[in-house]
Amino acid sequence: MISWGISANSHDAAIAVFVDEHLVFASHSERFSGIKNDRNLCKELVAYAKSFGIPDRVYWYERPFLKTLRQFYAGQGWKSRDNNIEIYLARYGINAPITYVDHHLSHAAGGYFTSGFNEACIVVVDAIGEWDTVSIWEAKGDRLKKKWSLRYPHSIGLFYSAMTQRVGLKPNEDEYILMGMAAYGNPEKLNFEMSHDFIDNYDNLKFIRSCHRGSMDWRPDLTVKDSFEIAAATQAVYEMYLHSVLIKAQKFVKSKNLVLMGGCALNCSANRLTGKYFDNTWIMPNPGDAGSAVGAVLAKNPSWRIDPREFTPYLGYDMKSCVTNEEIVDYLEDNKICGLARGPAEYGPRALGNRSLLADPRGYEIKDKVNAIKQRQEFRPFAPAILEELVDLYFDMPTGWSNSRYMQVIARCRHPQLYPAIVHRDGTSRVQTVPNDGSQFRQLLELWYARTGCPMILNTSLNIKGQPMVNDRADAKNFEHHYGVKVFN
Repeated sequence: MISWGISANSHDAAIAVFVDEHLVFASHSERFSGIKNDRNLCKELVAYAKSFGIPDRVYWYERPFLKTLRQFYAGQGWKSRDNNIEIYLARYGINAPITYVDHHLSHAAGGYFTSGFNEACIVVVDAIGEWDTVSIWEAKGDRLKKKWSLRYPHSIGLFYSAMTQRVGLKPNEDEYILMGMAAYGNPEKLNFEMSHDFIDNYDNLKFIRSCHRGSMDWRPDLTVKDSFEIAAATQAVYEMYLHSVLIKAQKFVKSKNLVLMGGCALNCSANRLTGKYFDNTWIMPNPGDAGSAVGAVLAKNPSWRIDPREFTPYLGYDMKSCVTNEEIVDYLEDNKICGLARGPAEYGPRALGNRSLLADPRGYEIKDKVNAIKQRQEFRPFAPAILEELVDLYFDMPTGWSNSRYMQVIARCRHPQLYPAIVHRDGTSRVQTVPNDGSQFRQLLELWYARTGCPMILNTSLNIKGQPMVNDRADAKNFEHHYGVKVFN
């Protein structure tokens, strides 16, 4: 039995393949098409997915008719043909029977059935599903029950994207840049005014105005020089909103286990707040819409739940490699920066060691060099990948977070002067803790530590701004040729 989960026709398309009850492949379309955040499937991705078998059934991550109704309500016209998924999939040679799954249920199931929890409170926060923008679920055993939801047009996700556009960035793509900008502004300068102009009140979580068509008209007197202040206020408003969501979630569900999902769960600065309300937090490494390719399948097949001890984000294109960790560490010691592309690519927006640009975190010049290679803004921060058992010696992990294996949360660095390349303006780092799991990346870190006495390596995605991560060997060679960086593959 071959089952495919698919999220597409909106943004960041993806396919997940299950053989019987086992998840064997999952990838974003952008990695195969070369188009950043590609909203559509592509023939190369479909062909690779078919190498595991032709699908007997497809699970689609949302309900097209409900989406069509909401689009009509929003003034976007009647898009029933655009949302005809049978026609859409047939274009790519996919003709299997289709099961449709509610958008927020796909998010909730993807998170819960990979968490290892037997009961949990699930919170989904995103821009918009069919109608829901925030939802709270109670999970017990194999059952999920929606306890509360907020509906369009009230959406903190749409607000965050609108403010991303307001500062001159690309909405639905550059929200993480806005999050990084926030550390350079004063959140108090515009926080009150922004809250007053957009939020009805933080108890009912409703908005005064819809942000679906953007908010470019807000404070037209503010210019580019005020972008950092807008970013800081936007982040502060989101964090106050998340506080209120988590308080509400506690009232509806008594569990101390939290599963946080939806695109907003990628806000690692705000994620530090969850430990104030819950003892344990799980965020799937791909909590946005692309992750719902897995969630849609699990929603209808809960017995296929994946033990987190067996779950891996390394589910994409498998690039076989004979490169040794000794070669990589030798080169890093002498040259400080290199690329690494080997094994299955990461399923999710963050490189976790298989499609990474690595660097020695100890040099003051390293951050600028890496940003120059990636053609990014100079203020952008980088993440440290650190041996998990040593994280507390180097970072002050937030309450409720003992690890951060998928770069899900920030922590204050205890020794910023020793590792300037991975410390942001506010003294924090988006930490990746690497467990003692015998993986190649873990062994690389161990060797680096033995050689240098440094337990961490700067780890960022192997791409440049506006392009997807390297996927295959041709991509790796192209990166090496165009950007003058040695890529081990």
